[in-house]
Amino acid sequence: MPSAEIISSAFEALRGNRLRSVLTLLSIAIGVFSIIFVMTALGALQNSIEGGLSALGANTFQVQKYPVNQGGGPGWHSRMRNRPDLTYAQGQAVAERTRGARYVGLEVWKFGCEVSWRNITTDPMISVAGETPDGLPTNQWEIDLGRPIMQSDLDLTRKVVVLGSDLVRLLFPPSYNPVGETVTLDGLRYKVIGTLKSQGGLFGNRDRYFIVPITTFFERFGKKRSIHIMVQARSRENFDSVQDEVIGILRAARNVPPGEENDFAIFSNESVIREFNEATAMVRIGTVAIAAVALLAAGIGIMNIMLVSVTERTREIGIRKAVGATRQSIIRQFLSESVVISVLGGMLGILLGLLAGNLLALALDIAPTIEIVWIVSGLAACSFVGVAFGTYPSWKAAGLDPIEALRYE
Repeated sequence: MPSAEIISSAFEALRGNRLRSVLTLLSIAIGVFSIIFVMTALGALQNSIEGGLSALGANTFQVQKYPVNQGGGPGWHSRMRNRPDLTYAQGQAVAERTRGARYVGLEVWKFGCEVSWRNITTDPMISVAGETPDGLPTNQWEIDLGRPIMQSDLDLTRKVVVLGSDLVRLLFPPSYNPVGETVTLDGLRYKVIGTLKSQGGLFGNRDRYFIVPITTFFERFGKKRSIHIMVQARSRENFDSVQDEVIGILRAARNVPPGEENDFAIFSNESVIREFNEATAMVRIGTVAIAAVALLAAGIGIMNIMLVSVTERTREIGIRKAVGATRQSIIRQFLSESVVISVLGGMLGILLGLLAGNLLALALDIAPTIEIVWIVSGLAACSFVGVAFGTYPSWKAAGLDPIEALRYE
């Protein structure tokens, strides 16, 4: 029989036992749905989180007092807390002495502030950043309207501010240009000199920034706090050498004795994202294991259904063999039925998994995604299940004696 005729015959057999076929198909669909749903949702979440973790620009690393990875055994918190703060003077030393860097930005933060304009006041969830001019490109902040912070703003301690896009939306009417307006932060007035383009993502507070010159920040909130130093190398090739250069400058400025570990932490986008991927790896492995068990159960169901089908169609098999059907054609026929029902179930599971996973992503305000690798893997797994669990029933059907099969009632 030609392949098209075999597949057509497989669909005919499935239509002949609709309820049984649908139940078997659903068992496959559930197993595939579980893995596609989790992987789609996890993929969308990971893309958004990676975007949120990628707050630093390309080829950029950040130096700060505390490590990003919170942990390290007994006494870890007290050791980190007793580290000396990174001072503005040390940051300036890095900016002045680092030769291989494109930008060296210095910043300091205060969280939980309210901002007002006229009779409108935000919730106390605004993040205030004191920045040097290089702090904007190292944070991947792009100016939408107006201008960025300049060195003259630092020198003159100007009360000027660059607003994040979400903060603009909270304070001002749609399509309103806030540049030149005056806003109030904790009772002090600041002139708006620019706004930022939206960064979006799962982390909504990435657009709730109130960015002032770092000297203005110190004047308002004091200098007794640890700063962040953000360094962008000129290229990927000199990234490591620039990092070594900054470490040497800071160790000398902070009087770290030779042989002792650094009393500051360094992280980059790559290091944080790598830690996140390592943390989610176990979730992926667990999902694959659960889906494998579900597919195993579905495969056993397929084998059971195919054995029942062979028994019910014994006389049909005898007639086919009597008129010249070969052992191989019988095997192909029943194996095709097994693969067809398995792949159909897999396709249903994939469609439902993609739909459910992306609906969850949209509910969390995350961009939808399609995990091609897992779609292909799901179809391949279904095909394998169809072949693996359809082989024995097909072999049993092909081994029937035609005379005994014709006598079967």
